[in-house]
Amino acid sequence: MNSAESFNHIYQRACERKGGVAALAALLSLPAAAADIKAIPDNICLAELTKKVFQSGFVWRVVKQKWPGFCEVFFDFDIEKMLLMSDEMLENKAQDTRIIRNAKKVFTIRENAQMIADIQHKHGSFAGFIAEWPTDDIIGLWAYLKQYGARLGGNTGPYALRAIGKDTFILSTDVEAYLRATNVFDGGISSKRSLAQIQQQFNLWQQQSGRSLTEISQIIALSTGDNYVGMQQ
Repeated sequence: MNSAESFNHIYQRACERKGGVAALAALLSLPAAAADIKAIPDNICLAELTKKVFQSGFVWRVVKQKWPGFCEVFFDFDIEKMLLMSDEMLENKAQDTRIIRNAKKVFTIRENAQMIADIQHKHGSFAGFIAEWPTDDIIGLWAYLKQYGARLGGNTGPYALRAIGKDTFILSTDVEAYLRATNVFDGGISSKRSLAQIQQQFNLWQQQSGRSLTEISQIIALSTGDNYVGMQQ
């Protein structure tokens, strides 16, 4: 049986753990406005997808250090140029020392460029498509990226969306632990049924708080786990 707390209880505990209302607020980030997301060039969206693909299972700091090299090697992720790259060209680029040399992940750049190009054809731009997707079904957008993109399942797609500015919750270790402990879902976390249960709970918390999914997700994470900061600090 679902035993999740009201959002106010979660929020109050996070405030106590992090040193008060102002201290907690300083730890939170906000999603971008839809108009600002729509203004993002699609090559930047492809860059963010690529960055998260390479960060998955790897040291994020190293990806950040090498990122200027990625932009040089892949022409700032120009969609048309990525689509024109042959397998041989991608294999050669996968050996370039300016980037992280992982051929399988390098090939996802062209695959995700194709997804973006397909969305451009149907919707005008990938950024616009992302901006207009309703947040009360953000798991549907996750599923879309997983189905039509490359290596965008799990938390990779959600982290990429967050980087672009789209409002989304993240099923981090702390968030998942809380949702399991309160029986918000009762199966595998990646199953359609579990994700639907989780989305329903986040929608309820959003109605209770008026906050973004991004803030709610962060506050849940900060209200639990080992990241305790006493009020005296």
